[in-house]
Amino acid sequence: MSHTARLAELGVELPEVAAPVAAYVPAVRSGQWVYTSGQLPFVAGSLAATGKVGADVSPEEAKAHARTCALNALAAVDALVGLDSVVRVVKLVGFVASAEGFTGQPAVINGASELLGEVFGEAGRHARSAVGVAELPLGAPVELELVVEIGE
Repeated sequence: MSHTARLAELGVELPEVAAPVAAYVPAVRSGQWVYTSGQLPFVAGSLAATGKVGADVSPEEAKAHARTCALNALAAVDALVGLDSVVRVVKLVGFVASAEGFTGQPAVINGASELLGEVFGEAGRHARSAVGVAELPLGAPVELELVVEIGE
């Protein structure tokens, strides 16, 4: 089954590619790799939430925002090379704007990792980092980057 068909089976639609908020492009291909820029939880052109996880945003809400970030990353990949050209998700780097003492970054970024597993199956299992940070662009609670391998 194609990745596009799997998304449809899951009842998930890719959003429009989020417009860059600075001087960069949403994704770049280099050989067989596609690297996305940091993706924020934009929904229909607006940031879905702001604040720090563990204070202003609950871990459960942040997990849902991480899933939104992953959908935005997949949209960037799809626009550049087509989602069905992906043969493997290689690496996910997730950043969580964390309140002092919050240490649940891995559970938050699971929102993205679980989506990738649902869409790509075994090829969606990836290396990952989940990093707590003081601030993210525009006050977003979550940001992520994705690296995928594409077929030739």
